[in-house]
Amino acid sequence: MAEITDPENTILMELKNGTVTIQLMPDVAPKHTERMKELARSGQYDNVAFHRVIDGFMAQTGDVQHGDMEDGFNLRMAGTGGSDLPNVPAEFSKVPHARGSLGAARSANPDSANSQFFINFKDNDFLNGQYTVYGQVISGMEHVDAIARGEPPAEPDRMISVKVAADV
Repeated sequence: MAEITDPENTILMELKNGTVTIQLMPDVAPKHTERMKELARSGQYDNVAFHRVIDGFMAQTGDVQHGDMEDGFNLRMAGTGGSDLPNVPAEFSKVPHARGSLGAARSANPDSANSQFFINFKDNDFLNGQYTVYGQVISGMEHVDAIARGEPPAEPDRMISVKVAADV
């Protein structure tokens, strides 16, 4: 377990195999950091599926509109929805899409990020400057590496719970 130095900007994501600790970057992407904390605190990320997991690339989740559904139709829809909050404008920076970094998923419109995000399995430098980076896994990356692959996976893994460390 990593030492948590800023509990207000640290996310504890419970997966089936253990806890993933994510250090958010409010100095780099304040709007994305606030959105993640808001959705975590309201419980909207709990039980949401990893709906797009590409080996050697990344694991995507956070579709709070469709990702907590158990039936196949809604899982196929996962990735098309967000929260009921307005979209978040891009906050591009020089922070690279390195292994374990958290990136904001979006449509072709750079200002369309909402609730979905991805965790990079490896350094994905081709994403640099095109997607907002707003967090970094500081412990538990082995649990991210174990997430079921697929688009969507046949039996998707889920975020059991997502909490702000200051609240636990």
